Amino acid sequence: MRNFHITTVWGIPIRVNISLLIFLPVLAWIIGSGAQIGVYAGIVSALSGVTLNLTVLTAGQTPWVIGTVAAVGLFASVALHELGHAWAAMRYGLRVESITLWILGGLASLESMPKEWDRELVIALAGPAVSVLTGLACYAALFALPASAQVTLFIVGWLAVTNLFLAVFNMLPAFPMDGGRVLRALLARKRPYAQATRIAARIGTAFAIAFAAIGIIFFAPMLLLLALFVYAAASSESRTVALAALLEGMTVDDVANPLDATIEANASVEDLVDRMFADRRTEFAVTRNGDVVGVVTVGDFKALSKAEREADTVADLMETDLPRFVSTMAAFDALVELDTVRATAAFVDGPEGTRVVSREDFSSAMEMRRLVGSPEPF
Repeated sequence: MRNFHITTVWGIPIRVNISLLIFLPVLAWIIGSGAQIGVYAGIVSALSGVTLNLTVLTAGQTPWVIGTVAAVGLFASVALHELGHAWAAMRYGLRVESITLWILGGLASLESMPKEWDRELVIALAGPAVSVLTGLACYAALFALPASAQVTLFIVGWLAVTNLFLAVFNMLPAFPMDGGRVLRALLARKRPYAQATRIAARIGTAFAIAFAAIGIIFFAPMLLLLALFVYAAASSESRTVALAALLEGMTVDDVANPLDATIEANASVEDLVDRMFADRRTEFAVTRNGDVVGVVTVGDFKALSKAEREADTVADLMETDLPRFVSTMAAFDALVELDTVRATAAFVDGPEGTRVVSREDFSSAMEMRRLVGSPEPF
């Protein structure tokens, strides 16, 4: 879904997802409904002793004003929460690529997550800490505002309660929410990072199931959406960490095709098929005058008729628009790059020449790691 850039803070682009723009009027309507105003006015008054006049708060178009300002204030608070994560990450020299605000909150995208448990702990706690500080600042503002500023008092009080609630809710150990990341960090003190992630992800999945059940029972669509997000994100993070563990210590050079896994660009498709059968390979680097110029896989000719196979050459089928890696690049980083650009293979430049690395090569390398169980490149 499309994101819109709204501003940049500390060199970090802050974006708003279209889902939030669609949901914001709905949230404003929910907040500004008479029932919600009555409930929160009672909570704010009970916690602070500040008197709120419901007649003033619910008169005319005032509820719409309250709902709109409070909804915008909520997502401004979420942005501050994510900037808390970003600030802590930047303190450790980690690059923050962006902050995105969407229907379920916010997401600070780090170029890479720290593997040190104490660093992840600090980064995970920084967001809720900012929410607590924001809530306390709003609470303190209740006592600085005049009693006549009823609308402002309500909005500030609402933001105080909501920020404190979000800080507590975010600390639920539902990985990958903040509490789940805190849990993983604490587990990683005594366990391998991948194992800690698996445990945290399972707990996150259990919370996702609980959120879904509650959402169905009480017909809460937002809770169902949160359940789906937690489940998908926990599964994805667990898979990513598992892949990183399998490729740890390996470079692209350890994974890439051998130099002899090549075929000439002017070779026929029939020759390619024969080579694949003979070498038991499903992809080859394509060369022309000794230079690697592309890659061809079994998928490139599967749909061809017999006549087309006889008439076409490898050059007609090969992929040439591929990313290019250096042979010393970490294997996991290369795999992430392939996913990012949605490429099936890449050129690999090294001292011995140019080779090709494909997704199949990464799969083979990881399968070998699973079977051998060796931490060393093979």
